[in-house]
Amino acid sequence: MKLRDCFTTALNTLFSHKLRSALTMLGILIGVAAVISMVSLVRAEQAMVRESFESLGTNLIYVVPGASSAMMGMGGPLGSAQTLTLEDAEAIASSRNAPSVAMVAPMIQTSGQIVAGGENVGARIAGVTPEYQWVNNLTLAEGSFITKPDYRGRSRVVVLGSQLAENLFGLRNPVGQALRIDGRQFRVIGVLESKGTVFGNEDLMAYAPLSTVQSTLAVQRTSSVGHTIQAISVQARSKEEIDSAKWEISNILRQRHHIREGEKDDFTVMDMGSVLRVADQMYGIGQLLMGAIAGISLLVGGIGIMNIMLVSVTERTREIGLRKAVGAKRRDISTQFLTESAMLSLCGGAMGVVLGWILLKIACAVVANMGFPFSAVLSGDIVALAVGVSIFVGLISGIYPAVRAARLNPIEALRHE
Repeated sequence: MKLRDCFTTALNTLFSHKLRSALTMLGILIGVAAVISMVSLVRAEQAMVRESFESLGTNLIYVVPGASSAMMGMGGPLGSAQTLTLEDAEAIASSRNAPSVAMVAPMIQTSGQIVAGGENVGARIAGVTPEYQWVNNLTLAEGSFITKPDYRGRSRVVVLGSQLAENLFGLRNPVGQALRIDGRQFRVIGVLESKGTVFGNEDLMAYAPLSTVQSTLAVQRTSSVGHTIQAISVQARSKEEIDSAKWEISNILRQRHHIREGEKDDFTVMDMGSVLRVADQMYGIGQLLMGAIAGISLLVGGIGIMNIMLVSVTERTREIGLRKAVGAKRRDISTQFLTESAMLSLCGGAMGVVLGWILLKIACAVVANMGFPFSAVLSGDIVALAVGVSIFVGLISGIYPAVRAARLNPIEALRHE
């Protein structure tokens, strides 16, 4: 029996039992759609995170408190411990101590209630120095960033993230406008261009001089060696000097914190490449988990195909007997049933691809309407993998029914009612 004849017969069999075939393919359809949509969404988010990381610059280094308690916070990595000080940042900024370092930007963070006109919004407020703009590649849409006179004079000025500015002032120009943060009056001097999400939504943050935040908004903490801060952003002179800059930073902090050789550091130094590798690993695990969860539907679909093929063998016992009586071999019978199971899974997989693409577009539209532009692309390798697995599941599910059909005794099969 030719393979073309097997496909023709398989299609005729499927169309002769339309409802049963559709219900059988449902498990495969849902499984493929789930795999395609979920994995594509995870990949799209991973691509956005990579783009956000790369926008910060390849020669960016973060220093956070704590050896193992470092965590990601809003607008940058923050440590929960209190082991870094403003004086540490000043020591790292010295070209004599760290010749591979180009610029240093210490930061603290707090939360506050911002009131502008009739709008009252809770937001994160970052206390930064003028260097923060250049170290973290922030671009201004309007106005100016914090200046050295602002920092030295503890000026009550603030730079708003794009989304926060829109939430507070709508379509009005915020620059020059007054607002209140925790009851204290500030003046808006600038608005940043949209940055997107990296460690949190930076577009919803407000930036004020670090000295002002320390003296008016945050509870100022001092240690035996200086004023505590939550993170230090460091820009190496070049990408090639990142490793030497990290070594210099670590050496300075070990000396300042009196950490002896063999003792555990009370700080963490990490470059963007290391952070990005960790993020990629996390998203890789996420893809595997999403694929495995969605793959359960494929397994259920395979069981459904096996069940319906066993029913088909029972229904077509006389047909099998007749074919064997006119010369069909076991191989012909088994090939016929394997082809039918493969066709069931192939059709289910094809419809699953279409449904997965539709779900992906709906998800992107919903997220975009919520104010987060999101672009997910249906990758060819995901489609090929999902459809290939569905066909494989169909073939595996059809093996037992095909063998059972091929082993039927033709005389007993012809007597079957």
